[in-house]
Amino acid sequence: MTLATKTLAAAAALLIAAPAGASADHHKEMAPTQNIVEIAAGNENFETLVAAVQAAGLVDALSGVGPLTVFAPTDAAFGELPAGTVDQLVMPANKGTLTNILTYHVVAGDYSASDIVAALEANGGSASFPTLLDNASITAALYGGEVYLSDYKGNAIGVIATDIDATNGTIHVIDGVLMP
Repeated sequence: MTLATKTLAAAAALLIAAPAGASADHHKEMAPTQNIVEIAAGNENFETLVAAVQAAGLVDALSGVGPLTVFAPTDAAFGELPAGTVDQLVMPANKGTLTNILTYHVVAGDYSASDIVAALEANGGSASFPTLLDNASITAALYGGEVYLSDYKGNAIGVIATDIDATNGTIHVIDGVLMP
């Protein structure tokens, strides 16, 4: 199975598992009924993310009014981290580090996929989005017609599903964990 086939299969599985009202094709087509945390908690592909959000004490912040855009790593994405990393991060002693990593995945404002692509096209194929982590941004770029995010470590993270609408923003699913 090629990487492209795996990515398409993963995106299809995520969209099938997405809650009612989520859409990959039409942003804000149906009024969402759940917030970002509720959507993630109701999707088996985000169990690690939800556990991390709980361990970091960010449930209220990500359930609040917003609007927020969350680039949500899947369980498979967390599974690509070195062995034991997630177990270490969710320990109370590492709450600050975990909070930094998670807030690095959140942008203030509600950005649909078309909003992000428009920003990329307006800026020569690359654009930065400030995250909730102080003084940190995510850089998005177009490569071969696909949107990738890059972090401060130089990792290229693919966006595999977009425009999962929540009452307080939008979730875009990514295939890696962004590292500040």
